Parts: sequence; C-alpha cells; structure tokens
Amino acid sequence: MKKQKDIEIRASNRRGFLKGAGVVAAAGTASLSAPAVLRAADPIKWRFQTYAGTALAQHVTKPAIDAINVAAKGELEVELYYADQIVPTGELFRALQAGTIDAVHSDDDSMASPAEVRVFGGYFPMATRHALDVPTLFNQYGFDKIWSDAYKKVGGVVWLSAAGQDPCNFNTKKSITKLSDLEGLRLYTFPTAGRFLAQFGVVPVSIPYEDAEVAVQTGELDGMAWSGITEDYTVGWADVTDYFLTNNISGAWIGSWFVNERRWADLPPHLKQIVKSCVEASHVYRNQWYWGGEAKLRAEGTKLKVQSIPASEWRVVENAATKFWDEIAQEGEVAQKVVQIFKDYDAIRQKAKGLYTCI
Repeated sequence: MKKQKDIEIRASNRRGFLKGAGVVAAAGTASLSAPAVLRAADPIKWRFQTYAGTALAQHVTKPAIDAINVAAKGELEVELYYADQIVPTGELFRALQAGTIDAVHSDDDSMASPAEVRVFGGYFPMATRHALDVPTLFNQYGFDKIWSDAYKKVGGVVWLSAAGQDPCNFNTKKSITKLSDLEGLRLYTFPTAGRFLAQFGVVPVSIPYEDAEVAVQTGELDGMAWSGITEDYTVGWADVTDYFLTNNISGAWIGSWFVNERRWADLPPHLKQIVKSCVEASHVYRNQWYWGGEAKLRAEGTKLKVQSIPASEWRVVENAATKFWDEIAQEGEVAQKVVQIFKDYDAIRQKAKGLYTCI
C-alpha cells in the first residue's frame, strides 16, 4: 500500500510539474511570437542661442554644447544658434523667459535683462583687471548668490554660471595715442560701456553683431570697443580696422549662462549635473584660448598696429570709473552691494602690489 501511494504521489507531482512547465512554455512561446519592444524615451531638446557670431562661438560657446550632447548620450540634445539667428541679442532675455529659446550664453547687459545686476554684466568700467577676477568674485565674494537671487526675483529664468573672458580694448580705423582722439568716434560697444565712454566723446552705436564688420567698411562705424585682440583677429575685425589700443576700460567680460526656469525644473538631476559640469569645464578652455591670443597677437600679429595712451593720461578714465561706480550704487540696494564688493576686492588688489604684473 505504501509503495502504491508513493507512486501516486510522484505521478501527481509530475503532472503538476508538467502543467506548470506548459504554462511557462506557453508564456515563452507568446513572448517569442509577440516580443515587447523596449524603446528609449524621446530625447529632451533645447534651442540654445549665444551672443557670439559663428566664428567666435566655435571657441566661447560650442565646446560646452558639444560636451553636453556627448555626455547626455541622447537624453538631451542641444541645438546651438549663433548671434541674432532666432532673435536679436537685445531680445534674448525676453525670448528666454517666454520659452522661445531654452537656454542662452550672453551678458546681462547685452540681452537687456531686467534683473538688478544688468549693468554689471558685460564690461563694467574698470571693475576687473583679468579674466580670473570674474570666477573669484562669483565664487569667493558672493556674486553667485547675488546673481541667482536677482533672477529668482525676476522669474522665468535661472542663472547657471558666469566666467570672465577677454578685456575691452579698442580696434579702430583711426590712430589713437591720446585721450582726445576718442572724441567723435562711432564705436560698436556694449550698453553700459557706451554710457561710460560717452563722457569722452565716444558715440556708442548699437547694431547686430554680424553687421559690425560691414559697418566699418561702409563708414557707419569707426571701430569697436568690444573685445580684446584675440576676438578682433578671430571674427574678421582686424581685417577692416588698422589700430589696436592696449588701454582697456575693463579687464574681463562678465558673461553668464542662463536657462528657462520651467525647462530647467523639468530636467532630471543627472542631466542638470551634466549641463553644469560641461559649462564649468568650458570656462577653462575659453580663458586659455583668449589669454594665449592676447599675448601672441599683440607680439606677432601683422594686421593691427598696437598703440597706447600714456598711463598718466589714462588715469583720467580710471578716476572717471570710480565716480561712475558711485553713481550706479545709488540705483538700488543690490547695486550698492555689488559696487561695495568691487571696492573691497579692488582694495585687496591694490595691497597685493605687483599681482597683475606677474601673470
């Protein structure tokens, strides 16, 4: 009896196993006959516009965009547009806030930002002496929080990062060897820089970036107070002007990267980190590219004759900048705070004698 019962139990277990195996086999057959299709989610796509024209953007913006597209592995695709291609530079902020553009590389001043820090973007007269002053001010003196808070207050746009670039020198058709030579010059320049230079007789002219070269050729412009010599050679301005003035009104451009607030909020954390890391990495290339050109082209460039206004005479411009700072500080609490930081930082630089002559 026991033997018979054991046989029945084994038979029952076998039937159960075969039944289960049949279910699995059926399921396997079903999956083979109608396989599930695993498809990656559609990539997030951004339209990105830079302040820079095509030639310049290869060095100041495109490296970061290329790095983002590679690192994102198809999850985020950023399409780069150059100066004025989607909207004029002066409308960049409004387009970014509205979502017409997803992200922007520009200075606050040129893109007509309504933020309280606008006047300090671009070239704030005599506030910087070198490109490294910019990350120092943002990372060690609190500008990062001031800028971030200013854009939170405005709404719709997130400030991501800022970096220094080239100084603001003059490249002109006319020889400039004394301060009075600036009188009457029609120069393509930034809004705040133009406001400052007007007291020395300069006539600031605002036109689309890509039109500046032709405007010099047609006589509409006498030159530019926009960049250092690296940019002059890169974008073709050295081909239409004759002189380069070593005196500058600012040692480094303060430019920033911005993104539409909603688009940034929708981006997964790992993609946010990729964007921020690639932008920060691009600052390193940009700084050495500019710095190398400033040295080499002043020393060996053949297109522009390098000239200078004596330091004793240029001190008039430096003193005027100090007064300009005080005027701007009266425009509000944020302006007062930023100007005070510039003053504190400048005092440190003055005490560190020889700092800028050894780099």
